Amino acid sequence: MPKKAKPAGTGKEEGPAPCKQLKMEAAGGLLTLNFSSPSGLFESLIAPIKTETFFKKFWEQKPLLIQRDDPALATYYQSLFKLSDLKSLCSRGMYYGRDVNVCRCVNGKKKVLNKDGKVHFLQLRKDFDQKRATIQFHQPQRFKDELWRIQEKLECYFGSLVGSNVYITPAGSQGLPPHHDDVEVFILQLEGEKHWRLYHPTVPLAREYSVEAEDRIGRPAHEFTLKPGDLLYFPRGTIHQADTPPGLAHSTHVTISTYQNNSWGDFLLDTISGLVFDTAKDDMEFRAGIPRHLLLVETTAVVTRRLSGFLRKLADRLEGTNVLLSADMKKDFVMNRLPPYCVGDGAELSTPGGQMPRLHSVVRLQFKDHVVLMVGPDQRRSDETQEKMVYVYHSLKNRREIHMMGSEETECHGLRFPLSHVDALKQIWNSSAISVKDLKLPTDEEKESLVLSLWTECLIQVV
Repeated sequence: MPKKAKPAGTGKEEGPAPCKQLKMEAAGGLLTLNFSSPSGLFESLIAPIKTETFFKKFWEQKPLLIQRDDPALATYYQSLFKLSDLKSLCSRGMYYGRDVNVCRCVNGKKKVLNKDGKVHFLQLRKDFDQKRATIQFHQPQRFKDELWRIQEKLECYFGSLVGSNVYITPAGSQGLPPHHDDVEVFILQLEGEKHWRLYHPTVPLAREYSVEAEDRIGRPAHEFTLKPGDLLYFPRGTIHQADTPPGLAHSTHVTISTYQNNSWGDFLLDTISGLVFDTAKDDMEFRAGIPRHLLLVETTAVVTRRLSGFLRKLADRLEGTNVLLSADMKKDFVMNRLPPYCVGDGAELSTPGGQMPRLHSVVRLQFKDHVVLMVGPDQRRSDETQEKMVYVYHSLKNRREIHMMGSEETECHGLRFPLSHVDALKQIWNSSAISVKDLKLPTDEEKESLVLSLWTECLIQVV
């Protein structure tokens, strides 16, 4: 059975302390990733540590190093992405900047060595071998099926976008200067070894990426070397740098990241606009005009007191509501996330299968982790009498090849229904299976129409 190892180190102040360290032994069975559910995948990814322990002691708090002695897992990690994969990927039409960055850390600064236009493998390999440059491959889950499989499950687990980058660094070289990120980071060591130094954050849970001057960050708080099969986690804001030790083969690792702009502050900004919109409909004080010249002068104490009063009213209203109107976060997540992992042409995601639902059918929701139910203003009307509608957004038809690329080509897929359908939709969402005739709608025609619409979008199946 896997067992925890005592944290290494002597406790003396003269050297950096290792972060919390767990060692995995191969004895007792091979460690493999569990794709049966999102929670199963995450639990197996951070094994042997328990999920409850991870979120209680490490998540958004401090780094976690898991070093494993498992040849089977090391082999699996190596299959996720290898230096040799670059040749076939370049033949598919990769471009500098968009898909690949070539860089090296020189005197504490990042030196970008990108060429223009399309990436040619021979030139890439020349820069790697002769200039000791790091190759950064952006969002490899667009092309590597197993990373798609992992990241799709993690997006279901976190309810947040999950991106990745691969870093391939020659021996005796470093690609990036010390910096901190605005994302939660999970690093999987795939090939070779990587020497890491972590420093205490200057901005805990940072909201922005920032390069840090080495003479200002002090000595490392943690220092260690990752080998194939090892995993490292650290929170956003953690200052870090990594290099490949000299005299060894190149290093390849994949950085899997999540929780960018996914804080309580972001959620508050997202929901407050809908709350103000609803309150202004009912409270004339919110509809009254601001004082003349307010936009031309500095804010006064009278104005801040007035705003404080409005915020207290909003807080009171919030306490008594069950439905929060998310303006953008839910919709953006569903629009930009990966589609469900599938093998083959993915017909089950675009073509309804099985029996067409009727009034006496029993139906159940499918791909539940990829569907969100939202209540919001009717987006087809812009007048003051906007009525609320129920929106069902899903990611079944999302394009894997543009995932996390900041593309303007993303589309929103889903359905809209009158607010009167919300209870029936919640019945479907909250039931393992339900009879169509039991849906809370006034007529049989509306019941059949609702389930037929959902079935056409591949969101339900007849059982």
